[in-house]
Amino acid sequence: MSVFADILDRRELLYNLVVRNLKSRYKDSVLGFLWSIITPLFMALIYLVFLRILARGIPMEEILIGVFAWQFTAQCVGNGLTTITDNSNLVKKVYFPRIILPLATTFSNLVTFLLSLVVQFALVAIILAFRGQHLSAAVLAVPLLIVYHTLFCLALTLFLSCLNVYFRDIEHLVNVLTTAWFFLSPAMYSMALVHDLAARYALPALSSLYMLNPMAIIITGYRALILPDASFPWSPSVLAAGALPILFLIAAYILFQKLQRSFSDFF
Repeated sequence: MSVFADILDRRELLYNLVVRNLKSRYKDSVLGFLWSIITPLFMALIYLVFLRILARGIPMEEILIGVFAWQFTAQCVGNGLTTITDNSNLVKKVYFPRIILPLATTFSNLVTFLLSLVVQFALVAIILAFRGQHLSAAVLAVPLLIVYHTLFCLALTLFLSCLNVYFRDIEHLVNVLTTAWFFLSPAMYSMALVHDLAARYALPALSSLYMLNPMAIIITGYRALILPDASFPWSPSVLAAGALPILFLIAAYILFQKLQRSFSDFF
């Protein structure tokens, strides 16, 4: 509990770091925050234009939900990877709980994600309205999924930020793996495609194995809560897979706390 007490005592530092991260991200940018909306919108549009055949006619609203959710995770991976090394001067000169740095990175990305969700919900509501539909009543539970999603992103940030201090080559490896992870996550397609592949190749376990990917659970969860016709594939294996991000967070926290004692030795 001492770590949480330290963070609470230095909540002003955490707040200032979050604000600094947000300001530096859009510094000297004409469009500023709008880039956090334009980027996933461009990704969704490009996919619809060039890869719609692969998506098998997946509705636009599903792609929007998937890409915006993925963007939050991708930003936490990209920014979180260097959150310690980019603040080496602060780490060397000032004592504070080092965990504040990955927390600040995750929270700043969360702020961007929450603001982008306003636009996402508006776009999805408009698309559904043209079909005579509306957002699902279960949308009220989206904040709970956002908390779950944020905890997973924090785990990624903790894990990658401390490893990058010791192994600088990991930055290049992560960039490659993130691209592969994107295509292995249902951001640009639905779970129906995975089920079809499992049936076509007689691999009934494929769907369960696929749900071991936390982003499969998270993206499918957002769609199930927001869209009136979407559903979540509840099963014992999915429930077990849902616990993995929390276990990963605990492991990442323990690893971070162990390695952070020697951060200053590597700068």
